[in-house]
Amino acid sequence: MGACLSLTARSNVDEQNAAAERAMREAKREQLVHSKLLLLGTGDSGKSTMLKQIRVINAIPFTPEEIEGFRRIIFSNLISSMTLIREIMEDEAFDVDCPDEITQLFDEVQSAGDISTGDPYPSRCYYVLQRLWNDVDVQKAFRIGQQFALPDNMTYFFGSLPRLFNTSYTPTEQDILHSRVTTLGVTETQFVLSNRTISVIDVGGQRSERRKWIHCFQDVTAIIFLVSLSGYDQTLVEDRQVNQMQDAMTVWQSICSSSWFERTSLILLLNKEDIFIQKFSHSNIRRFFPDFAGDEGTYADGEKYFKERFAHLHKRGVQVLQDTAGAPNRPKLPARSDATGPRRLYTHFTTATDTNLIRNVMRAVNETVLAGNLANILL
Repeated sequence: MGACLSLTARSNVDEQNAAAERAMREAKREQLVHSKLLLLGTGDSGKSTMLKQIRVINAIPFTPEEIEGFRRIIFSNLISSMTLIREIMEDEAFDVDCPDEITQLFDEVQSAGDISTGDPYPSRCYYVLQRLWNDVDVQKAFRIGQQFALPDNMTYFFGSLPRLFNTSYTPTEQDILHSRVTTLGVTETQFVLSNRTISVIDVGGQRSERRKWIHCFQDVTAIIFLVSLSGYDQTLVEDRQVNQMQDAMTVWQSICSSSWFERTSLILLLNKEDIFIQKFSHSNIRRFFPDFAGDEGTYADGEKYFKERFAHLHKRGVQVLQDTAGAPNRPKLPARSDATGPRRLYTHFTTATDTNLIRNVMRAVNETVLAGNLANILL
């Protein structure tokens, strides 16, 4: 009797093991045809623009409802950015005049409500915004405000006011790419590339949103982490005492040393290269990063400096993972096969609004994803 029970129990265990092995094989086959990319980055790094580019590149059209939503967002961008300019002009810390006429125009801007679906932009707002944008003191405040996370789409949109206020205006692809909206929560975009389904998961980059990242960790093939290169001399929107680049480095270091990402390919996109090049000659890196030893007039030296800084943080994170490999609170991950080697870092300089450039970068990312999936199959 006991022998029969023992045989039955052993048979059940064998069946469970076989089922587990089948499930594992199926999961690995799924990895070859379905990859999950986690799109991370701190606030103002260009994540939402990158996600829109991914849609454009992969011919995922924007619906009429989405296009109308972008039209309303662009109007909101105009109003909110000019409101930030007013805050700078009224701050006693800055020596900027704000004449009564300009104050009255600002009042009109702030009284403008959101537009309804299908409604054209208010014609009076065109005059007010154009008058403000052309004002000498407003331009002075704009230059000062570039240190305080003023939207970098201001020049683009305020330079196009006549077109935007045309009653038949419909956002162009470039308008959509330049529009700015804060990512809240988690969104997912899915597309097919080379017979493989790729899901790109975008999570909020503001400090209050980062706690939600933990829910996206499972089964991630690669992380795309965006950094605003042009943020080296800017502060956070939500905290003007914190440098954008320093904040990005802090978050990057936490990702590199996280055991959740020990088996995950890391793709670093040093974004907004175009703005970085424009400001490099007149905004000294050494003022914000005293250890910068490159040529102050050579933007390539600046790019090399930040690339090396992030590479160093990655290397330090790998070392932390190695030093804590036996810690009892570490997630139980499968051991690496010799074929996979150490986790690699892939770095690219990008301008998220440049479709051709991003298309080439995404080809490289696709190769990285495929390599990562093949490596996982070998585990």
